[in-house]
Amino acid sequence: MIVEGILILANPELRDLFDVKIFVHADSDERLIRRLKRDIAERGRDMNEVLNRYQTTLKPMHQQFIEPTKAFADIIIPNDKYNTVAIDVVRAVINQRIS
Repeated sequence: MIVEGILILANPELRDLFDVKIFVHADSDERLIRRLKRDIAERGRDMNEVLNRYQTTLKPMHQQFIEPTKAFADIIIPNDKYNTVAIDVVRAVINQRIS
């Protein structure tokens, strides 16, 4: 069973249930670019509104609540085009578990 969630590794009781804990790391610039594109196109926000919200709320909350959970991960996958090694490791672990 695969369980996904942005704060899934923040809960110690849940962490203890997982055989393998994976954290997908997205670069902060990429997170901001995705947020800008989505909030402008889908939510009708302007660039200044998105940037202000990112700086005052989203970035501090990410640093406080999400980034620290990376320490609980068994595998950290970079969310970029060079993540093939990490994905191969995950594939190998899954194959080992189901064999």
